[in-house]
Amino acid sequence: MSTDESVGGIDEAGRGALLGPLVIAGVALKNSLLEELKRMGVRDSKQLSPFRREKLYSVITRVADKVEVVEVSPQEIDSRYRHGLNLNQLELIKMAQISLRLGVNTVYVDAVDVDEERFREELFKRAPNIVFVSEHEADSKYTVTAAASIVAKVTRDRRIAELNKFYGDVGSGYPSDPRTMRFIREYYVKTGSLPEFARTTWKSIRRTLGVRE
Repeated sequence: MSTDESVGGIDEAGRGALLGPLVIAGVALKNSLLEELKRMGVRDSKQLSPFRREKLYSVITRVADKVEVVEVSPQEIDSRYRHGLNLNQLELIKMAQISLRLGVNTVYVDAVDVDEERFREELFKRAPNIVFVSEHEADSKYTVTAAASIVAKVTRDRRIAELNKFYGDVGSGYPSDPRTMRFIREYYVKTGSLPEFARTTWKSIRRTLGVRE
């Protein structure tokens, strides 16, 4: 593979969250840049501080041939669930669309399916001109996927920061965060409904509040 050739990476942030969007990001980077980005500290976004992610985000978006970001709203997630499409299938569709827009021959994807090969095959059906490398924890193995994970994480963090500014402390948006669960309960008690940025079909919310579909 030529050092001048670009490869793609795709990853997501917010998959397990109760609040805010699911963000899926794709980046296309020249092979010649990957080693330098790795030396600069580009790795799985979960291993980086928010400050470091922001710094690397600026570098990645500046040097990338292409950056594609899709924000899947809670409303779209809920709507897909009601029509029998699970989150894996929804992500598969979005990732295939991003892959086609990156304009590269090879894309390294952080597989969301328990079966990596099945996920690769389903992506290939939707984008047959692309060679997919579909692996679990691809963001910790491939610099280009790590770069995508940073773009996705920073984008989602910025959206959550906007919610915090407007609504008060909503926490991280994940069910493991006591601040998030407290916000959801208090909002529901106060308004009798869930906020528009909540995934209302998720069992953890309905179980906590006794909300029916």
